[in-house]
Amino acid sequence: QVQLVESGGGLVQAGGSLRLSCAPSGRTFSTYAMGWFRQAPGKEREFVAAFKWSGGGTSYADSVKGRFTISRDNAKNTLYLQMNSLKPEDTAVYYCAATITSWGLRHLNQLIGYDYWGQGTQVTVSS
Repeated sequence: QVQLVESGGGLVQAGGSLRLSCAPSGRTFSTYAMGWFRQAPGKEREFVAAFKWSGGGTSYADSVKGRFTISRDNAKNTLYLQMNSLKPEDTAVYYCAATITSWGLRHLNQLIGYDYWGQGTQVTVSS
């Protein structure tokens, strides 16, 4: 069974920073890309950022460009999301996800592009 485990969430003041981590556990699998999504109370889950394993290409939602950075540590097989200049509107549960198909590469900013999901980690930004 494949599991994705997120960590690093917490409470931070506006303007502060947090770094989220996501590591797979259980059965190993080949990944084409991984991404971060978030869901605020009463809202739909939305795309935040994605990282392509081949070539290291990245993409971001407009709302986080210039503030968030997605990266990967190959040795640790861990995905990161560095979040700087946090705003109260960044408050949400953050989920990491992985796609194991080339089809998913064409849908990295959509929920349907991913095959595995983590349980989420809460990020709360106070004003």
